[in-house]
Amino acid sequence: MALLYWRDLKQSGLVFGSLLLLLFSLTQFSVVSVVAYLALAALSATISFRVYKSVLQAVQKTDEGHPFKSYLEVEMSLSHDQMQKYAENAQHYINSTLKELRRLFLVQDLVDSLKFAVLMWLLTYVGALFNGLTLLIMVVVSMFSMPVVYEKYQAQIDQYLDLIRTQVNSVVGKIQEKIPGAKRKAE
Repeated sequence: MALLYWRDLKQSGLVFGSLLLLLFSLTQFSVVSVVAYLALAALSATISFRVYKSVLQAVQKTDEGHPFKSYLEVEMSLSHDQMQKYAENAQHYINSTLKELRRLFLVQDLVDSLKFAVLMWLLTYVGALFNGLTLLIMVVVSMFSMPVVYEKYQAQIDQYLDLIRTQVNSVVGKIQEKIPGAKRKAE
């Protein structure tokens, strides 16, 4: 969260810039090409640094050793318990998503299924205007800008959100009264 609120400008800027660079790269090149170029760039940097340190050691006649030795000795494996925890979390999210989709598609609650249908209908128009990568770029920019804007103008935004919420609840209530068999959640 500190990244999104720009508490450390350098770190937030680095993450934001890297994400945008990656996403804009994906608009021009395939995922395979972008991954390959990033791997080549990282490999070029580490090989160059290793050769530089080796030449420096030979010229200065020092015995510093491998420049990445401390990183090579770091244990980088997930324990069985960690893997089980991640698998259980993934299973929980997948199961809850499947239950919700079943509930919506099999019309357990008519109003919720209609809301879902309207959302999917609106997404057809969004999909016609933007591709997935453009939407992802917009999400990243929003993630890094909206929290700061909300923090600065919280009172005004909350006031307008409450106004919108009451209007939406009023319209939904009127629609629920007119649809036969649609029950209100409070009942």
